[in-house]
Amino acid sequence: MGPLSYYELYELNHAAMSPMRAAADMFSLLLKSPLNPISQTPLGRNWQAGLELFERTTRRYAKPSFGLATTLVGGTRVAVTEKTVWRKPFCELLHFERALEKPRKDPKLLIVAPMSGHYATLLRGTVEAMLPRHEVYITDWVDARMVPLADGSFDLDDYIDYLIEMLHFLGEDVHVVGVCQPAVPVIAAAALMEAAGDRLAPRSMTLMGGPIDTRINPTAVNELATGKSLDWFAENVVMKVPFPHPGALRDVYPGFLQLSGFMGMNLDRHVTAHQDLFKHLVEGDGDSADKHRDFYDEYLAVMDLTAEFYLQTVDTVFIQQALPKGTMTHRGVPVDLTAIRNIALLTVEGENDDISGVGQTEAAQHLCTNIPADMRAHYVQPKVGHYGVFNGSRFRAEIAPRISDFVLTHNQPRRAAPATTPSEAAAPKPVVAKSAGRPAPVGIAAPKPVVARARPKVVAAEKASPATPADDLKRIAGIGPKLEASLNAAGIVRLAQLARLTAKQATALDARLGLRGRIGRDDWIGQAKRLLAATEASDRITSG
Repeated sequence: MGPLSYYELYELNHAAMSPMRAAADMFSLLLKSPLNPISQTPLGRNWQAGLELFERTTRRYAKPSFGLATTLVGGTRVAVTEKTVWRKPFCELLHFERALEKPRKDPKLLIVAPMSGHYATLLRGTVEAMLPRHEVYITDWVDARMVPLADGSFDLDDYIDYLIEMLHFLGEDVHVVGVCQPAVPVIAAAALMEAAGDRLAPRSMTLMGGPIDTRINPTAVNELATGKSLDWFAENVVMKVPFPHPGALRDVYPGFLQLSGFMGMNLDRHVTAHQDLFKHLVEGDGDSADKHRDFYDEYLAVMDLTAEFYLQTVDTVFIQQALPKGTMTHRGVPVDLTAIRNIALLTVEGENDDISGVGQTEAAQHLCTNIPADMRAHYVQPKVGHYGVFNGSRFRAEIAPRISDFVLTHNQPRRAAPATTPSEAAAPKPVVAKSAGRPAPVGIAAPKPVVARARPKVVAAEKASPATPADDLKRIAGIGPKLEASLNAAGIVRLAQLARLTAKQATALDARLGLRGRIGRDDWIGQAKRLLAATEASDRITSG
């Protein structure tokens, strides 16, 4: 990058533009003055619009505020106070305390905001929608450039530790919602707590638009991650925070680079939006201009991520795809999703999501095989993209009521879940709904639900009849008596069935039986094909 890093050049450019932004502000105020004779002329309005557009496109946007002063509880408008109740160097836990006249036993809801560039205020609409029926907490991640180097590092393992500590701080009867990126650490924390028999594990978890299994319907984001090596990311996007920021010399993935990537995915739409702002300002359309300002004040406010967190996330979630393959660990301890038995699971996706493809979040339903059928549900919201999953009118009308109903349904004392056999684990399927109409109760099978997309299924094409014994699947290296029984219970009784498995079917079968990637690792499909070929050759020799 030469003598100066991109980060230092960015800072120098920002400093160099400061006098021009100040001049633009001054002239804009002069042009808006009612004493200025050209203020309301076409020329004056064009100058004002141009100056505001220049100032907004060269500004560094500060962290926005939540600004949630009141909420409606039981038909009564009550005040809301934002309080920090737990703090660590890289995160604060905010509580939106409602000034209720009479105490309510509303469920505690921990909303885990994404640590992927934007601030937690991006979920303002999510918090606002859940406040009337829940005691809401949210993770407020700290901009890494504001954390001194002396406060240590922060990676994906630390992220999971933070979540577990927050759940312990909040106590029993907590429900957790992971929005986008946190889906992986949330489900990992739940699995670790269940495996340890932690009584403070959440009662339910809702995963929204998260990259649980990025092999399914990969998006441009997924393809970028898998198309480059980890060394490439370390060399090209990791930089040191320059002086005089508190986190000077810390290795980070800068927010301005992330923002460039976000905007580059839909550059034409952002250019058009700013052209429309210019027109609205010239025409005096204040409402449309305010909507643009509100959106971009939030969207353009970005934060730095620690390099270790960013690189570990890229490697674990996108390159290695460790969670669905069963190879993810936390400080050396395997993350076993089959350990989750007592935590209800709701997965939510957007039909037009171009960041986490449809099916990537639903994969959690197939990986958590030991959650009973009446404690799981899946919903695909029509006609929304990634941000519509947690914000906007369709979120308020369709998704938020489902989340709230799911939480209230499972806000009860934990029940011990009996161990399931492989055949039982294969049976439970989440209730899948996709409807633009009135929300159906979550967790209860609605009549004739419309399934969002076909799931990969392992079809037992050649079931053994009483007169025809099943093949000896133990001939395949890696399959013993117990695994053979599990496969038979899942409908796999022939070598030919294994030989004809597609990649999706093999992934689904692996997840269903909790094999942690053993089908691919031991090459069951290839072994089955070779055994069948050898048998056919032997038969030809015998008959010839």
